[in-house]
Amino acid sequence: MATPTPAPTAAPAARPARATLTLDGRTLSYLDFGGTGRPLVALHGHLSEGASFGALAAALGPEWRVIAPDQRGHGDSDRAPEYTRAGYLADLRALLDHLGIDRAVFLGHSLGAVNAYHLAAERPELVEALINVDTAADLPDHGASPLAFVLDFPYTAPTREELAAACGPLAAVLGPVLRPLPDGAGWRLPFHPQDTVDSENLVHGDHWKQWLGSACPALLIHGLRSQVLPAEQARAMCARRPGTAYRPLDTDHFVAQADPEGFASAVRAFLAAL
Repeated sequence: MATPTPAPTAAPAARPARATLTLDGRTLSYLDFGGTGRPLVALHGHLSEGASFGALAAALGPEWRVIAPDQRGHGDSDRAPEYTRAGYLADLRALLDHLGIDRAVFLGHSLGAVNAYHLAAERPELVEALINVDTAADLPDHGASPLAFVLDFPYTAPTREELAAACGPLAAVLGPVLRPLPDGAGWRLPFHPQDTVDSENLVHGDHWKQWLGSACPALLIHGLRSQVLPAEQARAMCARRPGTAYRPLDTDHFVAQADPEGFASAVRAFLAAL
């Protein structure tokens, strides 16, 4: 679902408030970029977190209130017992209830896009519109998870420097987002390696029913050099789902990091037409 070399997470360009809610004794953390505009829930992919949408939130301005959760097992959110679609969607419904939001635009990248279009199919009354960032409706299982390399990473280490160094080629990406453990006991990754692989494995499969299962306006942003979404499938996803706009960008799968201005422009134009 993701590749072994994600682009660095851009530093947030807007200053959000971080808050939490408790679900079955587990903390779900989220960023609320504020504003009095209509709500947009932004869902990150594996190896990422809600803070990756800071630049987008700034670009959308006060017209849109961007809410970006750290999905279960990511960022500041606690690990969960399982990473099924039902679990991820239950978290999203609980977040909307917690915030008193009846309906929102959902934007998702990779794992987040799968969760978003599943929610739109299951609970269409909650989803005003859908923005799918470079994520296929058919994600075949080719055997070993493309994220299996993270199993070589330690989850914790005594120092930040030691943990970053253990991440090898991802040291520069993960170093700035490592988390301190309570009571100064060391540092941890912003995801658990085994949880990440388990979650990735559960993303694989045929999701055409869910992609076609909603009727709200939708936008598919396609990285023309994507490792995840072939061009032929991207065209079919738009052709088979009425009301779906297509916006290609000359990027790989990590659209928002590779072309932040083009990404924000595509999202702004779509939202303006709602």
